[in-house]
Amino acid sequence: MKLIRFLLLMAAYITTLPVALATELKLGHVTPPSHIWHKVAQRFDNNLRTASEHAFSIQIYPLSKLGGDDQMVDLLQSGAIQLGVITAGSLSNRSPSMNAWFLPYLFDNIEQAAAMSRTQEAKHILDELEKHKLIGLGYTFAGMRHLITTAPVNDITHLKDQKIRSFPNPLFNLWWRALKAAPTALSVSDVMPALTTNLLNGVDADLDIVVGLKMYQQAPYLTLTNHMTFPGVVVASQVWWESLSLSQQNMIRAAYDEAEAWGANHQAQQEKENVEKLKAAGITISQLNHQELQKTAQPIAKEFAERHPLMLAFYQRVTKP
Repeated sequence: MKLIRFLLLMAAYITTLPVALATELKLGHVTPPSHIWHKVAQRFDNNLRTASEHAFSIQIYPLSKLGGDDQMVDLLQSGAIQLGVITAGSLSNRSPSMNAWFLPYLFDNIEQAAAMSRTQEAKHILDELEKHKLIGLGYTFAGMRHLITTAPVNDITHLKDQKIRSFPNPLFNLWWRALKAAPTALSVSDVMPALTTNLLNGVDADLDIVVGLKMYQQAPYLTLTNHMTFPGVVVASQVWWESLSLSQQNMIRAAYDEAEAWGANHQAQQEKENVEKLKAAGITISQLNHQELQKTAQPIAKEFAERHPLMLAFYQRVTKP
């Protein structure tokens, strides 16, 4: 009887062993759950659960629940969390080559940006992150950036002295100042009250965040400028990454590669759906003269690209005939 009881206990233990050994990874990002970055993270989690036979899973923390970008980078560098979707804008403050993605009017649409993300030039930019104890797994695209405002902007001259919420980055500032606007740095959480109290005239944003946070309720005018892309970068803690076997690393990369491709395809369709949602909400949609905007953009893009060899290689890959 004692032997049978022991064997039954061992069988029960072995049955529960995979669960006991399952590793739950933490992934943080700054966007709401409706945003494409969150959906891509969910896809990544599903892929990894399947590939690892549930040995790995990902607990996702949206809306800066683990802190903003800089706080999450600190956690990643220490190994306190394993994964994050960090804005390329924040990473550009540490790794200047990441600014390649913000060169104005380099891409016409998300499909072009996603295709560029698969090139060696884009991968070399990810490799630069290892200097900061981060492993770049890939990109995720939130859509092209546009301008949403409290009053109509029907001509480029209407931008003069307008306070535009822009990412705090030298290239963003250079772009908006070239258009005679006043770039203003504010956290996403402060944007809505700033629009309500007229501290801001407009916001430089992707349509996912406009729809997700209902910015159009305070700023009912959308100008489809399509001036640049703004990817998130999916990164892993180097401390954690180096504790994995090569086969585990390859499995995780493959799980994200599929999620990245899925996200790019999904977002291309989502761009059209977001425009329809905004029309249904009663927002006024207009466009500026893109030739004028591109005329302003070209010297900015070329001059800024020449500041870093990886940016220049990226720029030349996109613009070569």
